[in-house]
Amino acid sequence: MRMQFIKTFLMGASAAAVMAGCTAHDDNPGKEYAPNMYHSVAYEPLSQITDENAGNIVNSLDARTGEFFNSNKYNPHRMNMREPAPHTVKRNAFGFLPYRIANDTVGLRKANNLVSPFETTPEIIAEGKMLYSFYCQHCHGAKAGGDGKVSEKYAGVANLKGDAYKNITEGHIFHVITYGKGLMGAHGSQVSQEDRWRIAKYVKELQKN
Repeated sequence: MRMQFIKTFLMGASAAAVMAGCTAHDDNPGKEYAPNMYHSVAYEPLSQITDENAGNIVNSLDARTGEFFNSNKYNPHRMNMREPAPHTVKRNAFGFLPYRIANDTVGLRKANNLVSPFETTPEIIAEGKMLYSFYCQHCHGAKAGGDGKVSEKYAGVANLKGDAYKNITEGHIFHVITYGKGLMGAHGSQVSQEDRWRIAKYVKELQKN
């Protein structure tokens, strides 16, 4: 009976010692019982390491591949990201598709019929005014009269309040901001689609006044 007690005591003490040794403290991270739970295989889209032995020397995954192997075996060419479906077109954060109407006379006629995705609200008008001051005012002037600072050096800046422009649509303005027209250069690479629509909305407000 005494020997049984001693054996039980020693086994319990040993187990306690082992458990205590696994406890994290100070610089000791403790024993990892399931390393795969802590060191998951990360699929990095810009890093395609297809060598399954890469990183064997530092392997903490307890797996059959090296630490650095990070390719998806089940995708073509072991790619981590699948290629988009054919003819897929990426939308921007607002859900807009890329603007594809051609920069020609026919395209401009089509653009005349475009409808702005934004309602005429005080917020949109205020945002359009701010954008107009950044991108347009130096040429067209604060009130769109074609009297900005640039017009003092280069004649022919459009007076957007003139008879030739007062009936243009927001789609027309958007199209011209995108591709440019006459003396005006293209701004499609500088101004996002949504901001071009905001500016067009504000120009129409200026024309009303």
